[in-house]
Amino acid sequence: MTIDTLGGAAGLWLIAALVLGILELLVPGVFLVFLAIAAAITGVATLALADLPVAGQLASFALWSVVAVLVGRRWYRDFPVAGDARLNDRTARLLGETVIVETAIEGGRGRVRVGDGSWPARGPDMAVGALADVVAVDGGVLIVAASSPPA
Repeated sequence: MTIDTLGGAAGLWLIAALVLGILELLVPGVFLVFLAIAAAITGVATLALADLPVAGQLASFALWSVVAVLVGRRWYRDFPVAGDARLNDRTARLLGETVIVETAIEGGRGRVRVGDGSWPARGPDMAVGALADVVAVDGGVLIVAASSPPA
C-alpha cells in the first residue's frame, strides 16, 4: 500500500494522527491525543478537499489543534480525573492501616508487620501479635496506637 492509495497528503495526515495516538499511549501526558485528533480532522479535510494547498492544511492543523486543546481543557475542568494525592507517598498511604506487632514495643520502640514488610514503630508498649493502628509517620518510623476492636 502506498501513500497515493491513502489519498496523498491526506494519507500522511492520517498516518501522523495514528503515530501521535500511539505516542500518547507510550508516553502518556494527555496532550498528544489532541494533536492526533487535529491531524485526523486535517487528514479527512484534505481527503474531502483534494486540492487543499499545504498552507491550508497547516492552517487547518493549527486551528484544530487549538480547538482540540481548548475542548480538552474544558472537559478536564468539568470532569476532573480523580486521583490519589498519596499515590507515590508510601508512608502516607499507611495512615489508618491496622498492623501487627512483630517485635514487642517496649520503651516506646519495636517493629510492626505491614503486608509482607517490617517497619520500625513507636508507640505504647504492646506484645507480639497485638493489633495496632498507624496514626502518623515520622521519618520512616510508624507511630502506632493500640487498635480498638471493631464495633
